[in-house]
Amino acid sequence: MTFPADERSRARADLARDQAWAIAVGGIGVVLFTALLAFTWFFATTMLLIFTGMLLGLGLNALVNALGRRVHLPHTMRLAIVCVALALLLAGVAYLGGATIAEQASLLSKTIKSQITNVRSLLENYGIDTSFFDLGNAAPDSATNASSETTPAPATPSRAPLPSAGALASSGGAIVSQTLKLLLGTIHGVGNIFIVLFLGLAFAAQPKVYHDGLLFLAPARHRTRVAIVIDRIAETLERWLIAQIIVMIAVGAVTWIGLAVIGIPGAFILGIQAGLLAFIPTVGAIIAGVIVVLASLASGWIPALSAFLLFMGVHAMESYVLTPILQRQALDIPPATLFAFQILLGVVFGIWGLALALPLVAIAKVMIDHVKMYEAPPLAEAA
Repeated sequence: MTFPADERSRARADLARDQAWAIAVGGIGVVLFTALLAFTWFFATTMLLIFTGMLLGLGLNALVNALGRRVHLPHTMRLAIVCVALALLLAGVAYLGGATIAEQASLLSKTIKSQITNVRSLLENYGIDTSFFDLGNAAPDSATNASSETTPAPATPSRAPLPSAGALASSGGAIVSQTLKLLLGTIHGVGNIFIVLFLGLAFAAQPKVYHDGLLFLAPARHRTRVAIVIDRIAETLERWLIAQIIVMIAVGAVTWIGLAVIGIPGAFILGIQAGLLAFIPTVGAIIAGVIVVLASLASGWIPALSAFLLFMGVHAMESYVLTPILQRQALDIPPATLFAFQILLGVVFGIWGLALALPLVAIAKVMIDHVKMYEAPPLAEAA
C-alpha cells in the first residue's frame, strides 16, 4: 500500500520533529547532569556537612522512636528527653575524665612525635628517603645546634643591635597572621559543629515535614515509589547508626581496658580515639592500629607486640563478630566495594568523603535494589 505524497511528507516531518525533540531533551539532560557534577564538586564540603546533619537527625529520631515504644509522650517531649540525656552523658564524661583526657592527649602527642622521629632515624640508617616524615622545624633546629657547636664563642660579649622598624613590623605581621589563622580555624570548626547540631535537631524535631517536602519535589505519578525509597533509606541508615554506635563503644572500651592491662600510658585516650575511628570502616581501624603501636613503642618491644596483638583481636571482634551480627540486616555491602568507594571518595572529597563513604554507598545500594526489584518482572517476562 502506498501513501500519498502529502502523507509521506507529513510522516517525515513528524519523524524529524521527534528526533529534534529527543536531541534537545538529551542535550538538556547532559547540561543539567554536568551542572549537577560541577555544583557537587565546588560545594562538596557544604553538601557533606548537610548530610552529616541529616545523619544526626536520623540518629536522634531513632532514639526518639525507641523511647516512644516505652512511654507514650508527644514527639517534642521525647526529643527533649533524649537531648537532655545525651547532654548530661557528655557533661559527665567531660567532668569525670576531662583532666585525664587532656593530660593523656598531651602525653600521647609527645610520644607519637618522638616515635616518628625514632622511626625516621631507623629508616635513614638503611638509606630510605624520609622526607615525608618532615616535622617542620626539626631541620632548622639541628642546623642551628650544629653551627653553634662548630662556631667558637666570641672572646668578649657584644651588645646585640636593636631590631629595625621593618623587622619589628614583619614579626608583628607574622604573629597577627598566625593568630588570625588559629582564630579562623577555631571558628570554622566550632561553626561546623553548631551547623551539624542545628540541622540534626531541626530534622529530628519535624521529620514528617522534610519527608513530605521530598515527596512534593517528585512527580505525582512517582510519589508512591519515591516514598518507599525514602522510607527504606531512613530505616537502613537508622539501623546502621545504632549498630555503629554499639560497635564504637565496644571497640573503645575493649581497647582501653586491654591497653590498661598491658600497662601502656594514655590507655584511656587511645581507647577513645580507637572508638571514634571505628566509625570509618577498614581505614579507621588501620589508623587506630598504627597510633596504638606507635604509642606502645615507648614502653618497649614486648608491650608494643602485646598492643599489636590486642589491636588484631579487637579488629577481628569488630569485623567478624560485632559487625556481622549487628549490621547483618542493615547493610550487605562487599568489603572490596566499600573499600574502593572509601578510597575514591577520600581522594576526591578528603576526610569528609572517607568518613561518610559507607552511608553514601548504603543509600546508593537501596536505590539500586529498588530499581532492580521493579525492573526484574518485565525482564523476566521478556525472557
